[in-house]
Amino acid sequence: MNKHLHLAIAALTLSSAALANDGIAAVGVGGIVFGKTDAIAMKKEVLNISHNLISVDYEFLNESASDVEETIVFPLPPYPAAQQDSDTYYGQPDGFSIRVDGKPVSFQSRMVARLPDGKDVTAQLRKLGFSNKEIAYSPSFGAKSGRAAAFTGQQAKQMTKLGLLDKDNGEPTWKVEVNYVWSQKFPANKVVRVHHDYRPFVAGGPGESGMHEDFAKVYCTDKSYLNARAKVEARNNGYVNTHNVSYILTTGNTWKRGIEDFTLNIVKRKPDELISLCFPGTFKKIDARTYQVRLLNFQPTQDLEVHFGNVDSSEEDQSGVMPVLPK
Repeated sequence: MNKHLHLAIAALTLSSAALANDGIAAVGVGGIVFGKTDAIAMKKEVLNISHNLISVDYEFLNESASDVEETIVFPLPPYPAAQQDSDTYYGQPDGFSIRVDGKPVSFQSRMVARLPDGKDVTAQLRKLGFSNKEIAYSPSFGAKSGRAAAFTGQQAKQMTKLGLLDKDNGEPTWKVEVNYVWSQKFPANKVVRVHHDYRPFVAGGPGESGMHEDFAKVYCTDKSYLNARAKVEARNNGYVNTHNVSYILTTGNTWKRGIEDFTLNIVKRKPDELISLCFPGTFKKIDARTYQVRLLNFQPTQDLEVHFGNVDSSEEDQSGVMPVLPK
């Protein structure tokens, strides 16, 4: 093991520090959820996180004497329609799939546009002539992105009057919510295995020298991490390519006894990537790229923020990926 890799391992800081919600964090996506239940227990969850793929395997057990059928939702995080073409944000999770007991499951998509106060303005936007695609991917970017037609002057006038466009900058004011929904049967006293995977939203930075104080709090960076990062900066004229991944863990409290057997694998795409995160427990090195922690009867009190540094820029794709939208 070379010295640099040793320092990268040391940067796995395992404290239970609170995670701040600030501009340097990625947009968080979590696992599948449904209403609080006393019938269904989550027996096992194995969560694998790298900077370009999240995969999750669940084992659920219906502990009641009767079959249970539930509507299950995979909620994508709400995102501002006005921020589609930022440097660090490039669309909805790509390649989303669900398999139950090894077989693919079809799902429906539901989309809602909301103002910051929570008001549903989907119907208003449709009445103005916008398609689901245009609502989900802001028409204001149509000219440069080709993803949606730009709105007309008359539409803009009406939208401003309705509070759908910002009076100062002319940008959309709504957020978009897309949920993937399916119905799942849980036979009495039988384990049901569910798998899903997708490419996560990521945020970049800080890539330049000079770390923000909030960054250190969110990702529990320590001296070992900073030393390892400095070596990468020295080789790259002061720049470190970074990806930050966020995952919503607190939905695990939906289940009867939390997550009875939880395993988290943090997976590097290459051995010399730097990693830093706040998380309870003790990580073990599984191989040159994988670090693992296992917790029993886990009831998450905060969500997960993972920082990947020294990321290979050749693996990036900032082309923008549309969500699977309802027709």
